[in-house]
Amino acid sequence: MAVLNKIRQRSIFLIIIIALALFSFIIGDIFSNMGASDKSQNVVATINGNDIERGAFMNQVESIQRQSGGSVTNTQAMNRVWDIEVRNKVMQSQYDAVGITVERDFMRQLLKQNLGSFEEFKNEAGLFDENKLNEFIINLKAIAPETTTLNGSAVNYKAWTDFEQTISQTGVQQTYFNLVKAGMIGTLTEGELDYQLENDKVDLKYVQIPFSSIPDSVVNVNKSDIKSYINTHPSKYEVEASRDLVYVQFKEEASLEDEQAIQSELTSLIDDKLEFNEAAKANETLIGFRNTKDVQSFVNANSSVKYNDSYLFESSLPKTEVEKIKSLGFNEIHGPYKDGSTYRISKLVAKKMISDSAKVRHILIPFVGGTRADVSVTATDVEAKTQADSIYKILKSNRSNFKSLLELSSDKVSNEKDGEIEFAYTDGFADEFKAYSFENPKGSLGVVKTDFGYHVIEILSQGSKKQAYKMATIVQEIEPSVQTIDDVFKNKSKFEIAIADADFNEVATQSNYKTMPVSSIKILDESIPGIGMQRAIVRWSHEDGVEVGDFKSFNVSGGGFVVAKITAVNKKGLMNLEKASVTALPEIRKEKKATIIKNRISATTLDAIASDENQTVKSAFAVNMKNPTLSGAGREPLVIGTAFGLSEGNTSKLVIGTNGVYAVQLTKFTPADELPNYQAAANRVGLAKSNAVNTKLYAALKDAADIEDNRATFY
Repeated sequence: MAVLNKIRQRSIFLIIIIALALFSFIIGDIFSNMGASDKSQNVVATINGNDIERGAFMNQVESIQRQSGGSVTNTQAMNRVWDIEVRNKVMQSQYDAVGITVERDFMRQLLKQNLGSFEEFKNEAGLFDENKLNEFIINLKAIAPETTTLNGSAVNYKAWTDFEQTISQTGVQQTYFNLVKAGMIGTLTEGELDYQLENDKVDLKYVQIPFSSIPDSVVNVNKSDIKSYINTHPSKYEVEASRDLVYVQFKEEASLEDEQAIQSELTSLIDDKLEFNEAAKANETLIGFRNTKDVQSFVNANSSVKYNDSYLFESSLPKTEVEKIKSLGFNEIHGPYKDGSTYRISKLVAKKMISDSAKVRHILIPFVGGTRADVSVTATDVEAKTQADSIYKILKSNRSNFKSLLELSSDKVSNEKDGEIEFAYTDGFADEFKAYSFENPKGSLGVVKTDFGYHVIEILSQGSKKQAYKMATIVQEIEPSVQTIDDVFKNKSKFEIAIADADFNEVATQSNYKTMPVSSIKILDESIPGIGMQRAIVRWSHEDGVEVGDFKSFNVSGGGFVVAKITAVNKKGLMNLEKASVTALPEIRKEKKATIIKNRISATTLDAIASDENQTVKSAFAVNMKNPTLSGAGREPLVIGTAFGLSEGNTSKLVIGTNGVYAVQLTKFTPADELPNYQAAANRVGLAKSNAVNTKLYAALKDAADIEDNRATFY
């Protein structure tokens, strides 16, 4: 009792001590987590102890996306940068270990190797001149960030330093690879062995009892068999953490009623119609497509595709409508008709015979602000036209001066071909340039302005003429109406409510929705079969706390929704029994069939075994161990290896091969002829090893590297 009283008296002190201990524990945990959090928020990965910082990594990702013009997704760009960074870090640790660096002399040697053929760096004798290279680099740095031209391409100082960095890395890598290759030799013993594997030959007889001779239904495989097989062959079934899910897609697609409404709207544009003008308090006539005098404005006001003033050949007309369009008279209208994901009405504006190609030569005089005009261009629009007109007058008097005037042209590409350009009518050229080249006769000379500047053009020749059509076409995209979009959202919402208390697949079946199961979605995956790039779904499926049975809806690109449900959370480690059984079952059946076959065979001669098993004795000749293939049975290295271990005339015990159980008898062994020297064979072995360096070295170094991957935190 006295003890209890003392404890009660000091309870306040105990409470304080416990509270301080808990506070200390919590604070310590917070600080340790803060440290970990800071690193996880700023480091994308750590490779062999070297960090890849988030900022620099993301800048590279953004750079690749900009360079691609949007043709790659954020995740695709991230994976490209990841591959580059991992390779650089893995290889750099090797360069540091052996002390490979790029010094001045080595860098100059690399530049000479890469730029030796550039005319800018050659002297009068046509040889590479390092002084010219030095002068170029100094000048490039002086005008930074402006560009100059090198070998026909624009380059600035940053691009040059990036180029130097690239060839530096390439040079160091090649040096390292060469060092490794230098150690890849074939010894005389290896050469002799390789020679013997290829040239030692055996003739043999064998009996094969194929696994297929026993029906699969006879062999019972249970879960414990599969589990045992997985544990015995773990490398085959190691998997990353992944998720399985099932989803239903609710597409925002135009209904039949929506399409009919689009057709009706197009039809209403064809003819004139009366419409009440509220402001004027009177009916007024709205001119339709058939009678409009301003076709271009009418099309642009009512079409999702702007008016095209070019002529079209038959090959460019809609294939299903070409005959009807060809038969139209002037100002006649065809449609509405369906073409891909659009409905259209087309009106024949004009038709004429046009050459399908043209060959011209031109001199281009650019002006400030023109397309692709570089910093060296200083002429204004007026000054450029004045110069072009002067060139025109000279050429009009004597066209033989054309080549001598090419030095005034900024089109360096065509200048290399005496200013000549040959192109088809369907090629993408400036409209004004194309119009002059095809709508004027051969031999014409003129000045034409485009966004690139003023062109002095001479038409040298034109191809064969074909019938072409100028069409005014009003295009309306086939899109779902507001009502259809609302209905899709309502259906999606009803489905979500229903699956909260019922089975996902059953509700989908009752509502005639198609379910799409997806397996093994990894944390850095981006694409989901059936709906493409859906990074948001992948990220959600791997979030902490998301469990089997959880579901969520997502907006998808292209319109509509997906409702996805988690069906399995697969942890890193060995594959589960269900998935592993796909590949494990056939192998386990083979093992069990092999046991059945071996247990029922008591005969010891080939003829007796063949008779008992209803098989035939087969022969194979000149078989070697380098290509262990049995005619009539396929690749069987263990069977052939067994034959090489027999004495002539002896028969083996039963051997479990790839395709069945075998008994084999050696009938003849023919050893390879001895060579006075095996150096040539050793050289072949060494060469094979050396060639493997290029493909296998980095993969081996990467597998051995210590890589901590935090990408999923950011992407």
